[in-house]
Amino acid sequence: MELIIGNKNYSSWSLRAWFMLRAFDLPFNEVRLALFEDDFYKRISDYSSAGKVPVLIDGDIKVWDSLAICEYINEALLDGKAWPTDIGQRAHARAIVSEMHSGFMALRRELPMNCRATRKVNITADAQKDIDHIDKMWSHLREEHKAIGPWLFGKLTIADIFYAPVALRFAGYQMALSAQSEEYINTILTYPPVQAWVEDSKLETEVIETEEVGLAV
Repeated sequence: MELIIGNKNYSSWSLRAWFMLRAFDLPFNEVRLALFEDDFYKRISDYSSAGKVPVLIDGDIKVWDSLAICEYINEALLDGKAWPTDIGQRAHARAIVSEMHSGFMALRRELPMNCRATRKVNITADAQKDIDHIDKMWSHLREEHKAIGPWLFGKLTIADIFYAPVALRFAGYQMALSAQSEEYINTILTYPPVQAWVEDSKLETEVIETEEVGLAV
């Protein structure tokens, strides 16, 4: 398989697809395209007409959009094990993933992913509402499933993969959260695939000024 991604420092959607493959030890070749560089749109058109990353290529099959990629990998290669086995938990996991996939616009706008930065930002009430909602969600799920394991549903699922970029945001912008959420963030930040992604991001030289928000601390 081949995975086309953007800058590791900034591309949260790329991280999700990449994390899915790495977390389940699936072999793939990585192609990184620097976002917004002069040749980005020409190069991405060689892989997908959507003009966005990530893109997964598996033989004759091309999949774009991070959630579609995760679902494809789960069905084609993992026999469904990337979702909880319980039907109720599976529905819950899909709901919070869909919520992340299509919502939290204020959070995304005001706290862009920037893996190599530690910043302080002033946020709006809308962004704080997003943060509080996620904090409550994480705390509830961790309390419910902590006896099974350290992830949202005990074992690692697509839900954790989708919220990994949020954990990086909360850590980098030093958001005040519940103890359960802080513990969950630590689980993500110390997970080897995520550590590898962050280390790679520090080697990148591109700077996207619109994503460099806040004051360094």
